[in-house]
Amino acid sequence: MSTKIEKYINVDTYIIVMFIETRKHGKKKKYYLAHSYRIGKKVRRISRYLGSNLSEKELKSLSKRAEEIILEQIREKHPFELSEDELKEYKKYENKIEIRHLQKTLDWGRFTKDFTYNTNAIEGSTVEYEKAKKLIEKKDAPQNSEEIETINVSNAVNFIRKARQSLSLGLIKKLHFLCFNKTKPFAGKIRNTEVVIKDKDGNIIHRGAAPAQIEGLLGELAEWYEKHKGRYPPLLLAAIVHNQFEHIHPFQDGNGRVGRLLLNYILLRHNYPPISIKLRDKRGYYKTLSQFGKTGDIKPTLRLLASQYGKK
Repeated sequence: MSTKIEKYINVDTYIIVMFIETRKHGKKKKYYLAHSYRIGKKVRRISRYLGSNLSEKELKSLSKRAEEIILEQIREKHPFELSEDELKEYKKYENKIEIRHLQKTLDWGRFTKDFTYNTNAIEGSTVEYEKAKKLIEKKDAPQNSEEIETINVSNAVNFIRKARQSLSLGLIKKLHFLCFNKTKPFAGKIRNTEVVIKDKDGNIIHRGAAPAQIEGLLGELAEWYEKHKGRYPPLLLAAIVHNQFEHIHPFQDGNGRVGRLLLNYILLRHNYPPISIKLRDKRGYYKTLSQFGKTGDIKPTLRLLASQYGKK
């Protein structure tokens, strides 16, 4: 026997119905947080055991945490499935930018220096722009790990510019290795420990995927991209791959730089100019990642990315 207390949650691209089931086993009452969700025309269902003979206070507390876990699992496995009407809505962000032919307009030397400086600075690198420029142009030799990573990231930009391979776990690990070879002992290696992201007050604002699930989740993300690359607009594809990668957080360190390289890898594969997210936009950028992590809403990221075109 079961009783249901339903809760409807609209999470951008799918609708989840959560409910508490009470099952009687003799004198015991066992509680489960169950959920069903619709992805397109398919409806799926799963439940999570909460405990037996729980008080109302215990039930409320355990349900809240179980709900968070369920939402994270759904976002990890089903990052985005859109109807035709939803696609039309997202394509409006593409219409706000003017895409020109890459080979005629893009100064790759300038972009590489700009991207390398900004992407490293967002992560706390103290290498100034002029120093980064000299290192990339081989006018100075690197003296420390930050300067080595400056050269490494510029090499990774050159790699994605020429890459013709499909999105895969191997490609993702390659990008991490290129960025952190000779500076981090775990360069190119998926983490085998838990990782959390904290705010300035020490509060946990995001917990990365469990180590045992990481390779599977990255494989599913690559499959999702291959399935949707011919249907979804490029800016949306790039935003989803980037944000979902950051949500999984597969490496012990360096996820931000690899994620922004993946963002541009997707754009380039669809003949879109690459984007260099500026250090001055760091706060807004992190805010869009936080919003995606909490609600699955990709629109703030799309607005930010569209705004980056044309910035100097």
